[in-house]
Amino acid sequence: MAGPKRTRSEVRTAAIASLVGSALEWYDFFLYGTAAALVFNTLFFPNFDPLVGTIAAFGTNAAGFLARPLGGVIFGHFGDRAGRKSMLVITLMIMGVATFLIGVLPTYAAIGIWAPALLIGLRIIQGIAVGGEWGGGVLIVSEQAPAHRRGFYSAWSQTGVGLGFVLSASAYSLVQAFTTPESFLAWGWRIPFIAGIVLTAVGLLIRLRVMETPAARQQATSPKKAKLPVLEVIRTQPKSILITFGARIAENGALYIFLTFSLAYAAKIGLSTGLVITAVVTGMLVESFAMPLWGALSDRIGRRPVYLGGAIAMIAWAYPFFAMLDSREPVLVFLAMFVAVVICHGAMIGTQPAFFTELFDSRVRYSGVALGHELASVVAGGFSPIIATALFAWAGMSWPISLFMVGMGLITVIAVAAAPETNATDIDDTESPSEIGDHDPTPERISR
Repeated sequence: MAGPKRTRSEVRTAAIASLVGSALEWYDFFLYGTAAALVFNTLFFPNFDPLVGTIAAFGTNAAGFLARPLGGVIFGHFGDRAGRKSMLVITLMIMGVATFLIGVLPTYAAIGIWAPALLIGLRIIQGIAVGGEWGGGVLIVSEQAPAHRRGFYSAWSQTGVGLGFVLSASAYSLVQAFTTPESFLAWGWRIPFIAGIVLTAVGLLIRLRVMETPAARQQATSPKKAKLPVLEVIRTQPKSILITFGARIAENGALYIFLTFSLAYAAKIGLSTGLVITAVVTGMLVESFAMPLWGALSDRIGRRPVYLGGAIAMIAWAYPFFAMLDSREPVLVFLAMFVAVVICHGAMIGTQPAFFTELFDSRVRYSGVALGHELASVVAGGFSPIIATALFAWAGMSWPISLFMVGMGLITVIAVAAAPETNATDIDDTESPSEIGDHDPTPERISR
């Protein structure tokens, strides 16, 4: 069954709103990861050995990832039953307030053990918010995009994620440039967190203007609306959840090694963290605008070939990436980050929104996408910097981390290879392509 007609204006408005709102929300979330690598070990865990303190700081970062599935379940439930738009507004408000409070939080020197305890609590709130945001931010675009360009349009939601990181890293670089190391540690690190509340207000104004998706409008008035979407999607579409989960392992796990652990690794090998931050920001900026190109390529040749290409490239790049960082040559550092982020990661994350949307039927799509996506965030993104740091502490070199990345890549290759090709799927239908097989010829399943 075809859904309500989408207008070009609705698609463009949704894409812009998703991009800007996601950029601001992920700016808040990424700020924490950067601060965990640079200052939280000293300010909130001062009694630990520096390397152990770094692991503890990454542990508080992981708390946010542990909370993300909870956010996916909560906001997925209401997103499937009440609509996508309202959930996006609520999650952005929660994220903005939590980020501001981190910016004014007293350190261990002021309030002792309460400082890391409150830090963890606020990180959990951030995790709940961003766990509910991603699925809605993707669906607000993909459910309005024309079928033959769904990959291209929906990838703009991921561009917001990339730009959010660029904003957060740039904010830290700017503050560091205008403060002494002592001033940055004392108060400078707080500025990007406090400034987030202003950006949140801007994001709210933009998200309030977006139209609800046709699929969500249909479900809001449907007598067949799921009572408990998360339970229904687990019961009826477990394969789709597992594919989503597995496909995310390499993409998310490798990303946080590239973006977060690489800063700590650089500090340990005597490589300038400023150089690495600049390389990361440059790579993420280029990737942000490469994502729609990867999405467009998936419209032409299929979701699986593009996604598999990114995962295989990441496996091949796992060892050269660290070898180039070890060289301490700026050109090689930039090349290492560019290939890792723009090509390896970009091919996967640019294809992801359309691919994951097409795996689930509209009655439980928000819950299904959010559940698979956020469970993988816990296993991969939340713990990969901790595991990488522990492996480096054990071996004193990078090769175990490269093997760890290869393992994550193989999991993703297996998951995507087991998935159906979905780029011809009618997402207004009620069946999931992963439940009915790769090559179902039923006319109702295909949108030409």
